[in-house]
Amino acid sequence: MDEVGTTQRAAVITVSDRSARGEREDLSGPEAVAALRVGGFDCEDAVVVPDGADSVERALVAMIAAGAVVIVTTGGTGLGPRDETPEGTRPVLEREIPGIAEELRRIGAAEKPAGMLSRGLAGVARGALVVNLPGSPAAVRSGMPVVLSVARHVTGQLAGEDH
Repeated sequence: MDEVGTTQRAAVITVSDRSARGEREDLSGPEAVAALRVGGFDCEDAVVVPDGADSVERALVAMIAAGAVVIVTTGGTGLGPRDETPEGTRPVLEREIPGIAEELRRIGAAEKPAGMLSRGLAGVARGALVVNLPGSPAAVRSGMPVVLSVARHVTGQLAGEDH
């Protein structure tokens, strides 16, 4: 709950060509949505968009305009030719928060070496915390506690609360 007693809005964007085409079920988005709901956020089901910087940027702008104060993306953070989630996120961010992305990579690499290859970003944009997570359900399960550990503090600071 925020200072006026309403639940803060969160959103999840799954970035996947195959899921967007209906060829693969989105498993990571529902993991992030469930974690946000358990964390006390009002969060609709994940929105699935195709890979690519433009689709990510458009989805982020739409979620911010809809009032989300925490936005988690899943997928598109790797090295594949269409993995452009960070490239779509960066133009939307006003300020990066490298410590969140670094912690997510540290946890991911501790679980398996490929975790250090994630290029995900974290930062703030127009009053919202935005965090890129890798697209695997395991990475989302590992990453969401990190996001939730700071989400309320970040949104409070963005709203002008003292730290």
